[in-house]
Amino acid sequence: MRSYSRRLLTAAALAVLTLSAAACTSDKPTPSASTAASAPPASAETDKGTGAQSKFFVQADYDAQMAMRRAQPEGPPDKPWEQSIDAQPVDTAKYKKAGPYHLCFSNAAVNNPWRQVGWKTMQAEVAQHKEIARFTALDAEGKDDKQISDIAELQGKKCDVLIISPNTTATLTPAVSGACPKVPVIVFDRGVETDCPVTFIKPIGGYAFGAEAAEFLIDKVPSGGKILALRILPGVDVLETRWSAAKVAFDKSGLDVVGVEFTDGDAAKTKGIVSDYIQRHGKIDGVWMDAGATAVAAVEAFEDAGQPVPPINGEDQQDFLKKWSDAKLTAIAPTYPTYQWRTPVIAALKILKGEEVPKVWNLPQPTITQENLPTYLKPGLPPLHYALCGCENLPGYPEKWGGSS
Repeated sequence: MRSYSRRLLTAAALAVLTLSAAACTSDKPTPSASTAASAPPASAETDKGTGAQSKFFVQADYDAQMAMRRAQPEGPPDKPWEQSIDAQPVDTAKYKKAGPYHLCFSNAAVNNPWRQVGWKTMQAEVAQHKEIARFTALDAEGKDDKQISDIAELQGKKCDVLIISPNTTATLTPAVSGACPKVPVIVFDRGVETDCPVTFIKPIGGYAFGAEAAEFLIDKVPSGGKILALRILPGVDVLETRWSAAKVAFDKSGLDVVGVEFTDGDAAKTKGIVSDYIQRHGKIDGVWMDAGATAVAAVEAFEDAGQPVPPINGEDQQDFLKKWSDAKLTAIAPTYPTYQWRTPVIAALKILKGEEVPKVWNLPQPTITQENLPTYLKPGLPPLHYALCGCENLPGYPEKWGGSS
């Protein structure tokens, strides 16, 4: 995602960056995106407890995402999965053909709740369109070699469009590049290091997520307060960019990042780490997380220690939103909306009808706050359901998503 979005910097994004230069000195695609990989100097950074900047940090990408956070999306107000930010349209007339259509999908995996919610949403979107006669999907099960094989297999099935959610960026790039001359390709969620797909679909991105959470803590925690940063895994681009943006914000603040720890996305490990830091420091004043799946475990560590829960960020999973509401937490939830799984299907039909689509389809990326929390807290849905599925108007909701009416 990182490399592809950098290569596909649009003129519209550049215009936003120019207008935003006075307010934003560093964000996502910048004027010289092709030369981009300049991390901030490491001089005093380690003094803040945040360590060296990630090798994944790209100043241009960071700059553009900061600008897009404040940009007004274009498109239907009630359908964010159809909206776009800073779109540069692509002529798709050469792909126009009569239906009915055969859509194919190479999926990286359905190995976590976020992907499971997204997959259900995509299938429901497909079911809405009578012009889609066939929908063939292969699950790579989180394995690069299987997805490479899947992409090759799908090219032999007479697909009218091939949708790909890559398992990893660099390893899947050759497979995507090989498919592009044979079938219109749509990439979404995670990117690749080629601009050959007709469109690349994604929310604003990881920098925006990380900055939103860090800025919330900077606003809520007094200067000198102790921040614990919890990450899932190193080396995953979208998670690295979330931390990269948080680091930039924390390094400019008066807060003290006392620890940056990897949790492996495991609730028990998360709870243990937080408990250890409470014992070690006596008090933790804020918790930053690069993903919200174990946010409830982090909250419970404070409750078990008999301490008030400090300002914290989670994500749009129902268990965290309910905990936030019930315990009256001081919290925020940046999101990476699962409604993006609807967009590739919509884009595929546009391409096959010869309609323009954005080269980089940047979707809005809402943030859940105290004010709009009631809107996203959905009674009757499972704890691991993601609120921003955009699925409420799809057939079978809420039962197909594990909910009850």
